[in-house]
Amino acid sequence: MNDHYALSMSFDLDRSIEVLRRSPATLRALLAGLSPAWVRGTEGADTFSPFDVMGHLIDGEETDWIPRARIILAKGPDLRFEPYDRFRHRARNAGASLDALLTEFGALRAKNLDLLQSWKLGTRELDLPGEHPSLGRVTLRQLLAAWVVHDLGHVAQVARVMAKQYTDEVGPWVPFLPVLTDRLRKP
Repeated sequence: MNDHYALSMSFDLDRSIEVLRRSPATLRALLAGLSPAWVRGTEGADTFSPFDVMGHLIDGEETDWIPRARIILAKGPDLRFEPYDRFRHRARNAGASLDALLTEFGALRAKNLDLLQSWKLGTRELDLPGEHPSLGRVTLRQLLAAWVVHDLGHVAQVARVMAKQYTDEVGPWVPFLPVLTDRLRKP
């Protein structure tokens, strides 16, 4: 197999930051200026709309990735992370505009990545442990890799949710558009 097309690669902080820096602009390009039908649509009950995803990503910037990295780097006696509220954004952003969320996400992400780079993390720091409330022992390396994958997952989710708004409109093409059949909910 050609190494350039491997299914997996080792964690690299600089490569991770390449992706994390692009997420705000990617989401802004995808969502800014769209009508509410696109940004408030969901995949069904108890699922996230693109608007919800933006709020969720902001919550992650404020209460998840960097706060948990700080716990690990403090090397204190209590390495346990605070539980993450996946739905905090719903009350927090009830009256917010999508444009405000896109701007806030961009600012928070830039600040967090500048801080992350200022730490000048090496292998020793990346191997430090923390304790996730439900997953148990994790390393800083795993936390930062999860941050990248979390971002990419939500970019894909936004595109998937938007595509599904036209599920009934594409007619016989549904079998040829797997984005429409991914993550089908059972009634």
